[in-house]
Amino acid sequence: MSNTRSDATRARIEAELTDPLAALGLDVEAVELSPAGKRRVLRVAVDKDGGVTLDDVADATREVSRVLDDSDVMGETPYLLEVTSRGVDRPLTLPRHWRRNVTRLVRITPVEGEQVTGRVRSSDEDGVDVEIDGEVRRFGYAEVAKALVQVEFNRKNEDEDD
Repeated sequence: MSNTRSDATRARIEAELTDPLAALGLDVEAVELSPAGKRRVLRVAVDKDGGVTLDDVADATREVSRVLDDSDVMGETPYLLEVTSRGVDRPLTLPRHWRRNVTRLVRITPVEGEQVTGRVRSSDEDGVDVEIDGEVRRFGYAEVAKALVQVEFNRKNEDEDD
């Protein structure tokens, strides 16, 4: 029962934050609420085209605090607020996630077939083009069970010569 209440609270928090953060040019990517002793931890992940800067996170933190202070959504229980960028460990689930990761290496687990790793070449509202072993393959979003960006520590700029 408390999971349902927690899910409803998370959904309400996200609904309250979506428009104010959109006014800052930010998308709400995740809202997580977890118990931590006698208080709770509220984590809000944000993103935008071009990536999130520290100034964006600071602006978002002030705006989230203001919205929550003006609302009763968090109730009387004390909470710790953490506002972060989306990070590379979150799955690519929406067209904007793919668009923001063009040129990045991704590992895709298709609904059917073997897991593949390739570079995102382009995306649109219907699907994504991924270069795998020199050939571009099209995936409709419904064909992707899971996709994660792969961290590349020595990634070369695409404009550089080999």
